[in-house]
Amino acid sequence: MNLAIVGGGPAGLMAAELASIVSDKKGSRGDLKVTLFEGKPSVGRKFLVAGHGGLNLTHSEDLDRFSKQYKGSFESGYWTSLLKEFSNQDTRDWAGRLGIETFIGTSGRVFPKEFKAAPLLRSWIQRLRTNGVKFEVRHYLKYINSQDGRIQLEFSNAEGVSTSIFDAVILALGGASWPKTGSDAQWIPLLQDLGVSIAPFQAANCGWETNWHPDIIRLSGGQPLKNIATSVGNKTIQGELMITAYGLEGGAIYQMGHALRSMSQPLISINLKPSFSVQELEQKLSSYSGNFVGAAKKAWRLGNAAHVLIDILAPEESRNNPLALARFAKAVPIPLTGPRPIGEAISSAGGVRHSELNDDLMIRNHPGLFVAGEMIDWEAPTGGYLLQGCFATGTRAARGAIRYLSSGTQPVSAGSLSV
Repeated sequence: MNLAIVGGGPAGLMAAELASIVSDKKGSRGDLKVTLFEGKPSVGRKFLVAGHGGLNLTHSEDLDRFSKQYKGSFESGYWTSLLKEFSNQDTRDWAGRLGIETFIGTSGRVFPKEFKAAPLLRSWIQRLRTNGVKFEVRHYLKYINSQDGRIQLEFSNAEGVSTSIFDAVILALGGASWPKTGSDAQWIPLLQDLGVSIAPFQAANCGWETNWHPDIIRLSGGQPLKNIATSVGNKTIQGELMITAYGLEGGAIYQMGHALRSMSQPLISINLKPSFSVQELEQKLSSYSGNFVGAAKKAWRLGNAAHVLIDILAPEESRNNPLALARFAKAVPIPLTGPRPIGEAISSAGGVRHSELNDDLMIRNHPGLFVAGEMIDWEAPTGGYLLQGCFATGTRAARGAIRYLSSGTQPVSAGSLSV
């Protein structure tokens, strides 16, 4: 039996690991040959990009809260089942078996102790090679044909074009963000030719643009808004933002992408002092008179960027009214014109619709053809949810492929295939 995994990102590598464990077990699928294809000269490029921020592997929160972080076309409860199969604790245990110690940060996020991706990736690749996974890099997928339960793949490579036939294939080609790492979404027409419905890709976890007053950029461009809270509709997130020449960047707006894209006129509200009530802020100005906007910087201990926003954006009628100024500071409205280009985004929304897939992430109309990772229509905020989503879908697709190849036998149990 021959299994191809196309795409050397986190989802593809996790699928390869689980399949290689099975192929290495006598009496299970010892005749299973696993080949991983990657279009770039090396695997794990986007994984290494994630490592630039310390490699946030997962989050420590409970399963119920964790599963609610995922949006997309999946049915209610599906992410709960995925995360039960490969949970945040499973991710920590897996890293530990690779010799990477992890810890939980103050925010609940989970990181490697060394804050680096490269050591983990090296150990991971070595384990896969030891388990018998064959790596074929510089193999760029150009064609897919599904017929009679077998999958034909055509790749362009250094020698020209090569064609191979496999008993099962897991596609883990990524979404549309960071295309230079290999996630260029060029697989879309290949699946559309097979009749697969795909939700259009959109930028997720990205900065948003606004038409700043020129003085805001001049006086506070490149400066942070710290210890603030942002609101879109009834959703509020605490964190930080960065004022840029085009608009806003930072975790406190990344998590609002799904809500902002649903608005005809996107608007974000910034609470510059979330730890104080309106009345408390008003009281802090009670000993001042005259220039309340100027006094607010000292009285409220505002950073420069926060004070610039108030100084330039506060309505005229609030400037000499401490109560009105306090209310404005608690909800500074910033109309947005749109997200930054998808190529700059940390991740993307959209992809193969869940209605096209069975529970094992196999394309319903093409037996033996599975998908995993950001190819599928889901999105999640930064904070460990993205990598965990790739690990979980890679695990599900691999187990599905093994079940498919082992048809007629007992389904492979989750417990017997711990990675």
